[in-house]
Amino acid sequence: MPSHQIVVPVGAEVLGRIEELGKISGKQRALSVLDADFTPTREVNVTFEELVLPGGKHMAMQTSVAPGSGQVLQLVTAAEPEKKNGVKGEASEKAKEAKEQARQQWDHAMQEIHTPGRMHRAVRWGQKQLPARPQYIPAGTVYFAELKTPLEFGSEVMTPQMAQGIGAALPSSALVRARLLTPLNSATTQRGDAVEAVVSRPVFDGSQLVLPQGSRLKGTVLQVSPARHMKKNGQLRLAFREMVPPEGVAQKVEATLAAVQAGKDANVKLDSEGGAEATTSKTRYLHTAVSLALAAASAKQDPDEPAVGSPGARAAGGLNGFKLVGMVMGFAVKSRAFGYTMGAYGAANSVYSNFITRGRDVVFPRDTAMEIALAKRVPAPVLAPTAPGKQSSP
Repeated sequence: MPSHQIVVPVGAEVLGRIEELGKISGKQRALSVLDADFTPTREVNVTFEELVLPGGKHMAMQTSVAPGSGQVLQLVTAAEPEKKNGVKGEASEKAKEAKEQARQQWDHAMQEIHTPGRMHRAVRWGQKQLPARPQYIPAGTVYFAELKTPLEFGSEVMTPQMAQGIGAALPSSALVRARLLTPLNSATTQRGDAVEAVVSRPVFDGSQLVLPQGSRLKGTVLQVSPARHMKKNGQLRLAFREMVPPEGVAQKVEATLAAVQAGKDANVKLDSEGGAEATTSKTRYLHTAVSLALAAASAKQDPDEPAVGSPGARAAGGLNGFKLVGMVMGFAVKSRAFGYTMGAYGAANSVYSNFITRGRDVVFPRDTAMEIALAKRVPAPVLAPTAPGKQSSP
């Protein structure tokens, strides 16, 4: 079994290209135009073909970018339990320290990405508000790419001294970095479904290797609740009960989800027991309030021309219904009925989309990076010998 050494250090560059731009259907384009969006966002498919090490060495590679890649990620950690006392309190404090260290490592990794300044971000935000605009892949976008063929870095034989720690007791409240092998979605995943993850970083106790990279963690989905109408969001809870080291024997463990890397717009939170739940942005209250205010403005009458209505009222109704296109039509179409109809449509659509429609599902694509709190290994049960002529009870 080979030992584990860093072969691709921080600072190595991965070069790729845009392979394909996703197509937009005529229906999607028409709806976007009605919403004053003349350049709807396209899906960008990329591929990575070359690895450049800090020393200048170039290595060709073939990759397959995993689904769910291409978004700005954040590290979401599990909430801490409210009560801490005794041995459980000490373990909780150690787990908190480990999570804080993981967050610091995540922040350090994100600092390696040259994030643009405030002015640049303000310009990008302003461009997004325009009816026609260029599309960018923002800094901080993360892609998960699998190698189609392995890269050769050489090998080193593991000595008995290196291997003697494998299978030893894990450090208290150890956090294991892993990649999810089983895609999960609260809309389609069923309770009791098998879940598998692979350890992406070896675990050491001091200088002693206790869990090698490539070990498999196997578990099940304990609870799942799909998203429902009235903005009821999906929930997902899983636990890992078995660990299989490379070329080793399966062992029983107790492990829960401690942190997960999720898209910033995914709105996912973890509870103290590792359960994942989608959340809804609180900006929906502001958006709905603005929409209702515009609807109220569109209903105002013009004393001089009650059938036509004021241009401002008609524009407010059109803006509420179909943004820039609706606002222009509100000025052009001299009909009070048109103005408040568009205003009522916009208000109703806002209330429906923010409070009545189906909520968000919890989605973890394959290769989602996770941190799993591996509490302990469960010793295998010892079966007592049975006397001759007697059978052991099941």
